Amino acid sequence: MTKPRAAGRLLSVTILTGALVAGGQATAWAEPASASASVGSLDVEIGNEHVVTGELAECSVDGPLTARTAGGATGDFARFGGGDSNCGRTGTVAVAEATGRRFETDLLKRYGGPVIKVRTFMAKCSTTKDGSLGYIEFGDVAGFTLPESIPQNYRLTIAGGKGGTALASLTVNESVTPTPPDGSLVTHMLHIKLFPQGGGPAKGDIYLGTARCNPYGKKPA
Repeated sequence: MTKPRAAGRLLSVTILTGALVAGGQATAWAEPASASASVGSLDVEIGNEHVVTGELAECSVDGPLTARTAGGATGDFARFGGGDSNCGRTGTVAVAEATGRRFETDLLKRYGGPVIKVRTFMAKCSTTKDGSLGYIEFGDVAGFTLPESIPQNYRLTIAGGKGGTALASLTVNESVTPTPPDGSLVTHMLHIKLFPQGGGPAKGDIYLGTARCNPYGKKPA
């Protein structure tokens, strides 16, 4: 379900990724529902330069409940414009949300690709008695085109590499679940994967807006 909400020139799209019903032995443990969120992360390697940010401004229902990043450049690869995360638990329900703004990467430009920009973005998840729900929201984007209605795990390719090699794949409204499903869910507003076919001059992943939920808590080892 896609709900456009305009605010001046800013396009805001909210997407519900859907409920995931717990299966298998998901109810075999009774830990409190868990949730965490972060503004994003980057792990990119080009030649001898390797930049790893870890989770930016990560919150958790187990603490810290809030986190903030002022943003800044991550090497020569990208720039995050800052953001916040908030997590909480009420009874059996856990909620995690992260928002960010003014992300930009010109990494693909050096290979003939576009500059990718996302003005604002949000990822959120919440638990239910049966599983987890994920949500994303974003504002203006540049460097790629999206349809009016965006399905779950909508993927597009940035072409332009030598021999038809893709420079990157972009997955919007990415939903990651285990197999078999156990009610847990990871939602990414945007996942940029560099040279997804392998063998390119760069490799790595960039995530914008990440939220993780598990209605049954952390599974015992």
